Amino acid sequence: MSGASTFGGRRGPVATYARELHARGWVANHDGNVSVRDGAGFLATPTATSKRGVADRDVLTLDAAGKVVGQGKVFGEIGLHLAVYQRRPDVGAVVHAHPPHATAIACAAGGVADHPIARPFIAEAVVSLGPIIPRVGFAAPGEAAVRALAPWCELVDAALLGGHGVIAWGADLEQAYLRLELVEHLARIALAAVPLGGVRPLADDAIAPLLAARAKAGLGRAADAAVKLAADLVARPPDSRGAKPVVACAPAPHSPVLTIGPGGGPSGDELAAIVRDEIVRALRG
Repeated sequence: MSGASTFGGRRGPVATYARELHARGWVANHDGNVSVRDGAGFLATPTATSKRGVADRDVLTLDAAGKVVGQGKVFGEIGLHLAVYQRRPDVGAVVHAHPPHATAIACAAGGVADHPIARPFIAEAVVSLGPIIPRVGFAAPGEAAVRALAPWCELVDAALLGGHGVIAWGADLEQAYLRLELVEHLARIALAAVPLGGVRPLADDAIAPLLAARAKAGLGRAADAAVKLAADLVARPPDSRGAKPVVACAPAPHSPVLTIGPGGGPSGDELAAIVRDEIVRALRG
């Protein structure tokens, strides 16, 4: 492809982060994939290749539709990456892997919000990842998997893929990788806490200022979009078990849209008012 890369994507960093996934023990066999937005198209790791051995020359060039330009074959999960890119113009990179602790939670029994890292229990996670780490219900690879992930793309920056692994995205490769790393870190902590009674989610009134900090830092999507999607998700939960996602988002001050609060604690409208006021205060400060 010609022209400068919008997000600075080059083959070298894609290959480097792919090898890092293997070095961390987050992939095995041919698991995992990495992509970056590059001008009007993308760069991506090839299919059927151990991430341990991915070199710069192996990284594929894709057109805007995710088709390979030149030689090579892209991984079958490219549709998940494209689903994120199509819904998040701010995203420049997507990373998917099978880190053991987070993948254990992704594969365990339960619904969308019925897992130990669904709700934040560490403040930094709210700022980096948002108010929830959803577990997308298992879907067969292809269009079914894309439909399962798509509703979450604008609401969060990382998700557990039921019966599969973890996917995370960010403005660049470093941010996407660090978000995936944080999901695995949270999973290790949550599982270590099980003999102690499990982790304790942050109180609802602690979430508001953290979401304000997230908004001020320019992380995640606009609050209005997040709330609309949250309402859609409650109306049509994507998990086949019928569990509803637990979210805590606030609209902009001018917005009349519906708000959804976490289970228990303040009502949706009350929590929305708290979050809205905190965001406005933080942005004005």
